[in-house]
Amino acid sequence: MNIAGTHYRAIFTRGDPPEVRVIDQTLLPHRFETVALATPGDAARAIREMVVRGAPLIGATAAYGVALAMRSEPSDASLAAAIRTLSATRPTAVNLRWALDGAATLLRALTPAERAAAAFDFAARLCDDDVRGNRAIGGHGLRLFRSVAARAGDGVGGSGRPLNVMTHCNAGWLATVDWGTATAPMYRAHDAGMRLHIWVRETRPRLQGAGLTAWELGQHGIPHTLVSDGAAGHLLSRGRVDLVIVGTDRTTAAGDVANKVGTYPLALAARDNDVPFHVAAPGPSIDWTIEDGREIPIEERDPDEITRVRGVDEDGVERSVRIVPEGTRAANYAFDLTPRRLVTALVTERGVVAAEREALGRLFGR
Repeated sequence: MNIAGTHYRAIFTRGDPPEVRVIDQTLLPHRFETVALATPGDAARAIREMVVRGAPLIGATAAYGVALAMRSEPSDASLAAAIRTLSATRPTAVNLRWALDGAATLLRALTPAERAAAAFDFAARLCDDDVRGNRAIGGHGLRLFRSVAARAGDGVGGSGRPLNVMTHCNAGWLATVDWGTATAPMYRAHDAGMRLHIWVRETRPRLQGAGLTAWELGQHGIPHTLVSDGAAGHLLSRGRVDLVIVGTDRTTAAGDVANKVGTYPLALAARDNDVPFHVAAPGPSIDWTIEDGREIPIEERDPDEITRVRGVDEDGVERSVRIVPEGTRAANYAFDLTPRRLVTALVTERGVVAAEREALGRLFGR
């Protein structure tokens, strides 16, 4: 996406030999900076500390982490150590395992002298595939948006009122390499002249909706309104949301969805109010080894993410402050599970499909 006239991907390389750089998402929306990743340890820290986040971008960063290891030391031991370090960073997003398995399978078949170049090529292809897939999700999502607007009638999305879309967390270009998953249809629709308004949930505790999605949409000129997570049910019950679309960190072969915590109650509220609930689910997010979403490991993060908030004061100074009584215990579950029965459809790079095993298998040839 374009920032101040310059096109950025969330992860990119420059120079020869390539320097790997990422956008430091812990600084947004107050500062926009990119940082270099020089070692597999740098890549692991970036994933673990959420300098990068979002399942597709985690996978891409891990792939480049392996490439950095192979440039430094292309031995079997170095490859194994890099895979081990990177795989331990975050447990829920399946793209991490998918990218590392792909890199390991490719590189183990090569001589050490061939590995560095092949690893960088693999990471670059993975990134390019992600961009193409997300743009395709945007095209299928645009048709979905138009279909929902047509059913709503009264000029919704056209010359009348805007199509009101609600999203949760950040499934935007910052969570991928470019375009995003849930945001790709928004960008495609806006660029096609469709009238849109996005309800952005703040997404406690790390506020990815407030800090990242709102920032992204503002950069692209898409009208949006930030609301507290708890306001979603009110808006849905008052008919102020036409459809919901969210991303996914792991989708089971049967269509269950693990996504940022708060997704499940949003899906329940959408179902109760007959509002379609869609999930933008790229193929690499589907874990074909799991049928039941209850098998997906749910990451628990530092309780400080709940007990403290970070922001900028009136003097522009970044601060972190405690918001609970001293000594209060907190449990910080990063994801929840939305069962397939609550998912209207999955929007993939291959088309819109029912959240069920048979339909997914046909679409992806599995």
